[in-house]
Amino acid sequence: MTQYPLPNNAADLTGDIAFVTGASSGLGRRFAQVIAASGATVVVTARRKAKLDQLVEEITAAGGRAVAIEMDVTDADSIFAAYQSAVDQVGVPTILINNAGIPDAQYATKMSVELIDSVIGTNLRGPFILASEFARRLIAEKRGGRIVNVASMAAFRYDGHGAALYSITKAAVVRMTAALSVEWARFNINVNAIAPGMFASEMMDGMLERMGDLAARTPRKRIGQPAQMDSTLLFLISPASEAVTGTTVQIDDGQSAK
Repeated sequence: MTQYPLPNNAADLTGDIAFVTGASSGLGRRFAQVIAASGATVVVTARRKAKLDQLVEEITAAGGRAVAIEMDVTDADSIFAAYQSAVDQVGVPTILINNAGIPDAQYATKMSVELIDSVIGTNLRGPFILASEFARRLIAEKRGGRIVNVASMAAFRYDGHGAALYSITKAAVVRMTAALSVEWARFNINVNAIAPGMFASEMMDGMLERMGDLAARTPRKRIGQPAQMDSTLLFLISPASEAVTGTTVQIDDGQSAK
């Protein structure tokens, strides 16, 4: 019988290697900092290399370990090259945070094909390719791991005022999470997701400019702060969540309950 500590809530990630997408700003930046502070080596990726380098400097100054790799999540060749670079520099990642995403803020009938391809490529195709590469490497080495996909509360609701494709792709991320958790359960690779509501980020700043004071419409009259997701993220990538896979945790400060 397996012996567990009392309580079984370890969040020490020492020895783990985390690969974080969309880490140049917003939620991804915070996620990378939190994971590094918990002991893991963090590979931060995005298109804006200068911002990644700045993040690595901050993590290193705080006593953590991180490397920056430029990557375009819409380009499969870029994904594979970045992943191989991560393996070469620090080893095979055991944690994947599929955070990169973009909104569309358009009615479906007004979207160009280029924008459609960009939204699907960033929000769904890229994360699927990356998750598959992550699992492929771990399966070959007979090692387990953790994936956290970043969905959105938009996966579960849509008000009809633009961004239908964003909602569709995030709903697909929720389903991808569940399906891949089944496929990879026997390999001890856990696949979960978080679905944030309105949290402060560059993406949210754009929404506030277009739509005004959204905080006034929420039960607590506030926009969430990324730090309020730390505990959920750490739970899903830590040994404490060994039996949790295939689930999406909704984090929205009660915004959708109204």
